[in-house]
Amino acid sequence: MGAVIALVNQKGGCSKSTTAVHISCWLSRKGHFVQLLDADAQRSSSIWLTSMEDKPIPTTVLQSPDELLEQIPELAEQCDYLIVDGPAGLSEASRAILFRADLAVVPCQPTGLDLQSASDAVRLIKQAQSVRGGPPKAAIFISRAVKGTKLLDEAIALLSKTKEVSVLKTVIHQKQAIADTFGQAATIWDLSGRPAAESAREYERLFKEIMGMLP
Repeated sequence: MGAVIALVNQKGGCSKSTTAVHISCWLSRKGHFVQLLDADAQRSSSIWLTSMEDKPIPTTVLQSPDELLEQIPELAEQCDYLIVDGPAGLSEASRAILFRADLAVVPCQPTGLDLQSASDAVRLIKQAQSVRGGPPKAAIFISRAVKGTKLLDEAIALLSKTKEVSVLKTVIHQKQAIADTFGQAATIWDLSGRPAAESAREYERLFKEIMGMLP
């Protein structure tokens, strides 16, 4: 059975779908069979992947909590990795995903509002861990950061106090190249130029950290 990696956060615009698409493509490029489950009402990640010229990654769209509970294990049986793009808002659907995930990853922008929404996501993860007696493992990383800002240092210090959730070392910095990927039906590895290359290196480091958390 494949590992289930879920991207969760109640707040939109935190790079959840961008990360889901990029880790799916990264794993696929490494020769793994990957499927993406899009549980977000906007369906950004499934639209993105199906609009790519080479479509190596099958996508499924599910939003009902019952369907998620029932079908996540079935989908995971069919692949090496099932990437779940969770919904905005911490709903019953988010809870259903956390009851089935091996690893929950929370992208978080370094702002007060985003840190608050990330702490709500952590609370939901802790509830799932308590009910399940262990899993899912959980990690937070900082996304869309601006280099050299005081906010970034404060966010890292604040997140580090959360004991049940690992704070990943890699920070994904805000770049226009990342913002351009959706419109071009591409990933950062498909774009040219130095900013894209820098972002590609950041994602590579981030995904290696994420994979290192799986058993």
